[in-house]
Amino acid sequence: QVQLVESGGGLVQAGGSLRLSCAASGRAFNEYSMGWFRRAPGKERDFVAAISRFGGTRYYADSLEGRFTLTRDNAENTVHLQVVGLKPEDTAVYYCAARSARTWNLFRVRRPDEYNYWGPGTQVTVSS
Repeated sequence: QVQLVESGGGLVQAGGSLRLSCAASGRAFNEYSMGWFRRAPGKERDFVAAISRFGGTRYYADSLEGRFTLTRDNAENTVHLQVVGLKPEDTAVYYCAARSARTWNLFRVRRPDEYNYWGPGTQVTVSS
């Protein structure tokens, strides 16, 4: 069992930046690859980024790479999603998720149903 809690969301002007964090508790953090997803109003939950168990590999949604940077600190049981150049279309609830499966490829990690545990989400609102 893993409990996840996101933080760092808020209201920011277009062009600004945020650092979203996800704190994990429970079983050994490095047993899980981690992902971030977001759900914009009226839309489905979309893949943002994922990071492997020890942080050696990252995947990003094609449209987001370059503005989003995902890191993890296994000693602190946290993952961080740094976002720069925020746009109004980045407005969404951002969720972190933990995945126990060992298979690591973009096809798998971008699917929400691959993840075993989810946080409650943190709202990011970008004003124009």
